[in-house]
Amino acid sequence: MKINPYLMFNGNCEAAFKFYEQCLGGKIVMMLTHGDAPSVEQVSPEWHDKIMHVCLDLGDRLLMGSDSPPGYFETPQSFYVQISVDEPAEAERIFHALVENGKVKMPINQTFWSVRFGMLVDQFGIPWMVNCQKTA
Repeated sequence: MKINPYLMFNGNCEAAFKFYEQCLGGKIVMMLTHGDAPSVEQVSPEWHDKIMHVCLDLGDRLLMGSDSPPGYFETPQSFYVQISVDEPAEAERIFHALVENGKVKMPINQTFWSVRFGMLVDQFGIPWMVNCQKTA
């Protein structure tokens, strides 16, 4: 079993996933708009370019998402998308890339459990933790 995050956006899913593709080094393997779907006639024209489903392949994990239908978006709270990396320099790179135009919740630094750990909310409102654990 694998658990993969599915993120919901308030109309800016495409921009978010193009940003994540750059920051995280993955590859968008699917991006379907409402306008490309068979049910296009049932969607208002202003939603034709909104994302129905997107999938970012990050190797052994997937990050997926979509734009919430009008009236259904809720600001993310009480969770973080956690990223684990093996190298402190990579943790620093990812943290600083994701926090661009966002907000630092806990600066990336050494902790008692990790050589690098930081928390942020990105420019799209998604909360992230970046962690590089100490080697055993």
